[in-house]
Amino acid sequence: MAEKIKAVGYARVSGKGQVEGYGIERQADSIQTFADKNEYQIVEIYREEGISGIAEEADRPAFKEMLVSVIRQKIGFIIIEGMDRLARELRVQENLCVYIASKGIQLISANTGENITKAIEGDPMKKALIQIQGVFAELDKNQIVRKLRNGRNKARLENEQTQKILTLKGRGKCEGRKSYKEMNQQLIETAKKFYRKPRNGTRLSLLKISEKLYELGFMTSKGKPFSASQVKRLVE
Repeated sequence: MAEKIKAVGYARVSGKGQVEGYGIERQADSIQTFADKNEYQIVEIYREEGISGIAEEADRPAFKEMLVSVIRQKIGFIIIEGMDRLARELRVQENLCVYIASKGIQLISANTGENITKAIEGDPMKKALIQIQGVFAELDKNQIVRKLRNGRNKARLENEQTQKILTLKGRGKCEGRKSYKEMNQQLIETAKKFYRKPRNGTRLSLLKISEKLYELGFMTSKGKPFSASQVKRLVE
């Protein structure tokens, strides 16, 4: 038996009466019935309640949550009951369709069975809009990454100058994941104790120290023994 294609559903109602009535559940049933007949596995149906059909993506909480989820889980399909449930106005429909397509996700209509994304990709002008939107999304992501990197570098420099937060090597570090020195002083003291050379003996190797630390319950965040280089940083 062929493995089903993972997808999510999107249902929207705008009026209070529709929220309290059966509009959104009817859409969910329609999406699920289509999915069952066409070998789709519905992971989740996102319900947009009380949101106008002319609202853009920024004003649709469930829509934004859905996109984050499908991108994170690498789900390639969104199923809607029909285009009027996505949006009422043609302009908003096209904007949302182009936005979805720019994320590499395909939109399917349960009412008609049409792959809406494939249809708009067949239009040279709309395909160009998808590509342009994708370029700007990539640019925005790169700018965010650069800002975060610059912020971390600035924090490291400030902490190194003020001696506020340092790595085991004495260098400045940014806020975020704590060093072992910050989290577990007992680990540092135990490692240094094993590292001390006995008066009439031989200093333990770094790997042997790692082994002894592991036996005492000191390990990496992944539950593994420390490497020799990690032990070296602990005892310096």
